[in-house]
Amino acid sequence: MRETMTMDFSNVSLLLVAGGRSSRMHEDKRRLMLNGAGLLELMLSKAAANGFSEILLCVEERLPFIVELASKFRAEVLIDHVEGGGPMVGIVNGLKRLKTDWALVVSCDMPFFDFGALENIFDGSSEIIVPRAGGRLQTLAAFYRRSTVDSFEQSLSVGERKLRAVIERVPHRIVDVGDEIMFFNVNTRADMRLARGRAINLERRVPIISIVAPKSGTGKTTFIERLIPKLIELNIRVGVVKSDAHSFNLDVEGKDSYRFQRSGAASVAVVSPGGWFMINRTKERAEFDQIVNRMTDIDLILTESRTHGTLPSISLYRGLDEPLINDDVVALFTDRHVDCEIEQFDLDDVDAAVKLCRFLCEGGRSL
Repeated sequence: MRETMTMDFSNVSLLLVAGGRSSRMHEDKRRLMLNGAGLLELMLSKAAANGFSEILLCVEERLPFIVELASKFRAEVLIDHVEGGGPMVGIVNGLKRLKTDWALVVSCDMPFFDFGALENIFDGSSEIIVPRAGGRLQTLAAFYRRSTVDSFEQSLSVGERKLRAVIERVPHRIVDVGDEIMFFNVNTRADMRLARGRAINLERRVPIISIVAPKSGTGKTTFIERLIPKLIELNIRVGVVKSDAHSFNLDVEGKDSYRFQRSGAASVAVVSPGGWFMINRTKERAEFDQIVNRMTDIDLILTESRTHGTLPSISLYRGLDEPLINDDVVALFTDRHVDCEIEQFDLDDVDAAVKLCRFLCEGGRSL
């Protein structure tokens, strides 16, 4: 995953909230792997590159892997003093231990978080500075002055666990930021599928999304046809690769290019002022990477396939056979509910498909 921009955090402490309950994930999400590293390790690695005065790691239990990561990234481990108290417990512990006047409080489960994107919102003008993205306050990606610890501790003592309730009683400033995706957090297995799909596309020269279905006639082609104009409206240039199990002939009988093919040419290209295409005969099925690497001047590749999808895949389902929900599938568009831990949308919800595609591809190297 590409490096994010850095800023001067030398007078700010990082308070990394990493409790560990992961109640909706049913396993310790801090250790879930994304592009070769666990979620907690990814965040610590980014933090270490941004030069914070100190890194305080707030957890519920001092587990061996926590201690190892803390040592690797020179973080201090703080153990929650109230069991099951949520993020507020970590914030209280951290603010009490600060060496600086300010802490940036961040949850460990935001794999696309960019510290540098907060560069322009921190000016010390209030007690708490909270970014807002997509209409939502990001209280676990906000700046807190050390002096606010009394307000949080008082709320904690009476059983108040909502950060927003405390923030509203303290002088604070809300700043709108544009990138909603950077605050995407992983709470469920469905979230993790989405995160893995986006992460691998961030590593590609051009992002790829596969449209798959268990049966012909499910509507893959129609789905793509409806999606392309919406993406073009957003200035996303789209290329399409269709996988077909049968032989084909693209050209029309009688045209020069058809005659060249019939005469035995292994490859025929047609070039015009408006574009070009090439037909290349091969003895074996061409590798997918060979095809996509020939596509130029595009921002996103959509592929249509039944058996050759790649991560991330969008699966379509109309109740024919069993739905395709293998490890590459990040979302299911269906006309009925399917019992699985994957994000599900209505089969005809094109706007949801556009939003999903933007999440899976925007920020890639070609955009």
